[in-house]
Amino acid sequence: MPDDEKPLGGGWVTAGVVRVGETVRRPLGPSAPFVHALLAHLEEVGFDGSPRLLGIDEQDREVLTYLDGDVPSDCRDMVWDDRQVAAAGGLLRRFHDATVGTELAGTNEVVCHNDFGPWNLVWREGVPVAIIDFDAAAPGQRIDDLGYAIWKHLNLGLIDLAPAEQGRRIRVLISAYGAAPATDVLPAVVRAEERMQRKLEAGPANNSRAAALAQLHGERRWLEAHLEELGQEFHGAG
Repeated sequence: MPDDEKPLGGGWVTAGVVRVGETVRRPLGPSAPFVHALLAHLEEVGFDGSPRLLGIDEQDREVLTYLDGDVPSDCRDMVWDDRQVAAAGGLLRRFHDATVGTELAGTNEVVCHNDFGPWNLVWREGVPVAIIDFDAAAPGQRIDDLGYAIWKHLNLGLIDLAPAEQGRRIRVLISAYGAAPATDVLPAVVRAEERMQRKLEAGPANNSRAAALAQLHGERRWLEAHLEELGQEFHGAG
């Protein structure tokens, strides 16, 4: 690796992602044309929560602006506070709103990020301010991104918080997003977990997959056991 290339830590890092000066270089993914069109659109409409695409370098890598801040890696034991949870919900709403009615969204409501977890956000002074890694982005429905964001930012089934408290935190996130208090997000969380299970089961059989599936099964059991209580808490206080 050339001396001026520094591997980037944090996040669930895509192999080969490096920093060069004030730019990030990333291998081109299979959805690169869509991602590049999305980043160009976000720049055009003035959305400040994403990197700018600067071009393709001589090694056929994307060249993106470097966004200063922290990108956490393993967030599974984190208990984000209300300010942080609300900031994530507000950022997701701004991203969705920037794609409404576009050719990129097509006949769907918005473009979904489809991996809106804390590890794909840039954090400054303890709050998320920007989104990275749009490789999974695709047309979709707001509620599906919102369900995934709730699951991953609240670490449902992973951290030792009572269902009532997690229900309250769901309310914080959906309120910051601007969804109606009566919005039933729990089926979207269930669907997000089901999508992840299918993705893992389709992957190569190895110890990493086995560990990820075991964790996911635990998260799903917790959610199934507490669906009613969660719903009562975030709806009942609306």
